[in-house]
Amino acid sequence: MATLSGVRALSRALVSPSLGAWRALSTTAAARAAPRNAVDDVKVEGAFPVTMLPGDGVGPELMHAVKEVFKAASVPVEFQEHHLSEVQNMASEEKLEQVLSSMKENKVAIIGKIHTPMDTEYKGDLASYDMRLRRKLDLFANVVHVKSLPGYKTRHNNLDLVIIREQTEGEYSSLEHESARGVIECLKIVTRAKSQRIAKFAFDYATKKGRGKVTAVHKANIMKLGDGLFLQCCEEVAELYPKIQFETMIIDNCCMQLVQNPYQFDVLVMPNLYGNIIDNLAAGLVGGAGVVPGESYSAEYAVFETGARHPFAQAVGRNIANPTAMLLSSSNMLKHLNLEYHSNMIAEAVKKVIKVGKVRTRDMGGYSTTSDFIKSVISHLHPPHGG
Repeated sequence: MATLSGVRALSRALVSPSLGAWRALSTTAAARAAPRNAVDDVKVEGAFPVTMLPGDGVGPELMHAVKEVFKAASVPVEFQEHHLSEVQNMASEEKLEQVLSSMKENKVAIIGKIHTPMDTEYKGDLASYDMRLRRKLDLFANVVHVKSLPGYKTRHNNLDLVIIREQTEGEYSSLEHESARGVIECLKIVTRAKSQRIAKFAFDYATKKGRGKVTAVHKANIMKLGDGLFLQCCEEVAELYPKIQFETMIIDNCCMQLVQNPYQFDVLVMPNLYGNIIDNLAAGLVGGAGVVPGESYSAEYAVFETGARHPFAQAVGRNIANPTAMLLSSSNMLKHLNLEYHSNMIAEAVKKVIKVGKVRTRDMGGYSTTSDFIKSVISHLHPPHGG
């Protein structure tokens, strides 16, 4: 299909630092601006196949919200649902291979949080299924767009920043062992190739989205070799993008600055663990885990999820989870599939519900249920302005 080839070109271009990549991005943008015959063809031929992984906690309830809204909006997407869970006895090599096979075929997936149980006496594979999935698909770039929602006041308003995290190495390399009784060595892996790749991705993203600054976050003052290499790679890549301002910041200071004055940031790029922490901190600035969407990319695949990965297990079955983050993430997925019309329709409906303020879940200070929120979003579905 013409649209899927455009999606793959976009993914490859985001990863590549070259001028050729930027031309590929421009070509894709031009294709999007062209008449909507490609989408019309999809409607005739059938729906886009998308892998769905509900995950744990409130994940299945959030996926139900996505399916209900997509059905009401007549979105031409067909979900292929798979279940993978370490806490519900639904995890095995066979299931992992089924999920990988589906994702490799479809290229696009939407997933809930796959909860990793804590086990201090653990003797099995140290890499969780969640991590193994990301590694096998080489989903090296996690992108979380932290943006204030109009009509929902938090301590900081009108925020708009992007956190880009390398998520295939670093502290989450699952290389731990007991070198002597009571002494654990936990290895943090940093490579030039992957550090350069995530830096290039961040600068390409900033270029494509018209953003003016990239901040590399590190702890090279203490981890002089590991984070020093990451920082050096970011500095080298920055020289290839003279129009984009580049700065560096130590992780502890970055946390303080985000709380005190988050407006100074635009695009932030960082290693694995720091990104995991900053994603959650930044989500808290605009309303919490329930309102921030996220996505992960490889050269071939795109996975859409919530920005702050929490199973929210205490809310399971209580009909109180906030579907905002997952619905906005599903809207981003549709944009990735070149289904701009449906993407805008869903995003505008979600934002309208929040802006009106009558229907809000508990985490946003209201008393509405998940079902109330879904019904309200569906009632606000209508063609986007100018669409």
